Amino acid sequence: MPNTGDTFSVPLKKTHLGWGTYRKTNTRRRISNEGYLPIPIKFARLFNITNMHNKRQSNVYKFSTSDGFFKDKELKASGNRKKGDMYAKNLHGNGDLKLLGTWFNNLHLQVGDVIKIEFVSPNEILLTKV
Repeated sequence: MPNTGDTFSVPLKKTHLGWGTYRKTNTRRRISNEGYLPIPIKFARLFNITNMHNKRQSNVYKFSTSDGFFKDKELKASGNRKKGDMYAKNLHGNGDLKLLGTWFNNLHLQVGDVIKIEFVSPNEILLTKV
């Protein structure tokens, strides 16, 4: 589980900003306004950010944004790099894949913009556009 003060920043790519429409496969229909934040494997391991395969801790985090757009919403850490791996590779709205996309659109984020992900407690995140 992450510790209070654990922080990392990620530059956004086209796939993060347009997850539902910028896809390499056609496994599902295209959905606009979906977005996610990547978790580099280095930080997933260092901060113990895990997905549902780790039964000892939750993969759902309360989050807010430093601009006040969101307060006390939920992000889920999910995905993996290989089958059965417990380290998460992304953060997205828990039950709402459009949650981050709404924030991205509100800030008019573009490819190359950087988001800081800060754990203000082991189960709470603050997102900030750098």
